[in-house]
Amino acid sequence: MADAAALRSRGATFWAGAAAGWIRHADWQDGIGRPLGAAAMDRLAVRPAERVLDVGCGCGGSTAELASAVGAVGAAVGVDIAEAMVAAARRRFPPDRYPGIRFHAADIDTLDAMPGAPFDAAYSRMALMLLADPVAGCTAIRRSMRPAGRLAATVFRDGTVNPWLFAAMLGAAPHLGTLPPLPVGAEPGPFAFADPVRLIRILTAAGWTAVTTTPCDVVMQAPDDAEAVAEWLVEIGPAGAAYRAAPPAGQAAARAGAARLLDRFREPDVGYRLPAGLWLVTATAGAADEPSAAGDPSHPSPDRTKNR
Repeated sequence: MADAAALRSRGATFWAGAAAGWIRHADWQDGIGRPLGAAAMDRLAVRPAERVLDVGCGCGGSTAELASAVGAVGAAVGVDIAEAMVAAARRRFPPDRYPGIRFHAADIDTLDAMPGAPFDAAYSRMALMLLADPVAGCTAIRRSMRPAGRLAATVFRDGTVNPWLFAAMLGAAPHLGTLPPLPVGAEPGPFAFADPVRLIRILTAAGWTAVTTTPCDVVMQAPDDAEAVAEWLVEIGPAGAAYRAAPPAGQAAARAGAARLLDRFREPDVGYRLPAGLWLVTATAGAADEPSAAGDPSHPSPDRTKNR
């Protein structure tokens, strides 16, 4: 497996290219994609006046939901590696409409603590598995918590329970140019945390306690619009940048190819039902001043050493 610096560079490049698709489909992600984080949102149960961190906030929809829950005297801080998405989040959810909301562009793997710390709680929807150095990133989140601060997050399980991800990519790929390298093994990607043992080991190494992983099966419901659904899933996936760079004929062929493979999830005149298998992850912050070697290249994490 590539080292953390190489993975971090690869990830930054990917998200810089992917951001336009996520921004374009931000409303769909907020609405249709909400089930992907709903279990963590419910489990976190943020209260008025709390300070809450949204890790991997994207275009800000989940952060706005958290801001509404904590109210004007609380704070909701969204952090994401993609500067363009953070800029979009600021436009979509300005603080004059959402008091206490803030957004920051940052690579959390490289931080000692999150902007706006300390927090009472941390939330993440489908982002932790994308960290280049997950021990370092989860350590930074933990260091940003108040004593006994709580974490609730969701990540994908494995590909067999998330088949629409492959359908969209495989249907579009033959009609597009070169795609970015797909994750190998435990490299950052949709299924990097498919193994719950690995997930628990990472969070424990990062100083979290009382770590739990619970399987959670949800369904996203999309409208009965084959072309729009295909374009949405292609644009937010690994083929997104290649799709946007393709000529109109290539884009049309990519949409048609994705739609053919996605047809198994379609009920005519009703819409699409996209099943997703997740882990609901919960944990409690350990001591805030615990030393950690997670970000020190001279002390590789057990996880990185094991998977090389």
